[in-house]
Amino acid sequence: MNQLGSRILRTQRLVLRPFCAGDAGQAYANWMADPEVARYLTWAPHTDIAFTGRLLAAWEAESGLDDVYHWAITLRADGEVVGDISVVSLDKRTESAQLGWCLSRRLWGRGLMTEAVGRVVDYLFSEVGLYRIAARHVVQNAASGRVMEKCGMRAEGVLRGDWRMLSTGEHADVCVHAILRGEWERRRTGAARWVNAFPERFPD
Repeated sequence: MNQLGSRILRTQRLVLRPFCAGDAGQAYANWMADPEVARYLTWAPHTDIAFTGRLLAAWEAESGLDDVYHWAITLRADGEVVGDISVVSLDKRTESAQLGWCLSRRLWGRGLMTEAVGRVVDYLFSEVGLYRIAARHVVQNAASGRVMEKCGMRAEGVLRGDWRMLSTGEHADVCVHAILRGEWERRRTGAARWVNAFPERFPD
């Protein structure tokens, strides 16, 4: 595998780039202080923007490392920082990674997270050279599971009581999804065949 770090990635509506300390205001307002966003995650909502600033400064300091894969999700139209996506664990020996993400609540249901996850999956397979990419979600968070499925990940099983939600202190079951490089390649080939078969539907 190739350790390439957090290169800038683009989609139709988004730009994924490393965080900088100057993102703290928008990050705090858009998702880091929102209890609904943090509800099924492993961190508590921020209550102090100064803490957010220190955290993002630390993220900025490590953004140049070639084994760190962490992006701010920004809107291509105006550059607003609206979310976060990263490799939360990386196993170089098995060439596998686990992704984690979150998005501003006002943008839920618009397909933006699927767009971001799909672009990161493409990058990690095509350029970094991973073999397996996984993600997990609390069983109650079905929307996150749908994002995984739309990006080609298959449900692999449920880990009972493997999650503790900081918002409530309760333990929860976790669904594991993953996609292998061969599965990703077949999806890409299938999509290319569809475009070639109906070029009038996909104008340049």
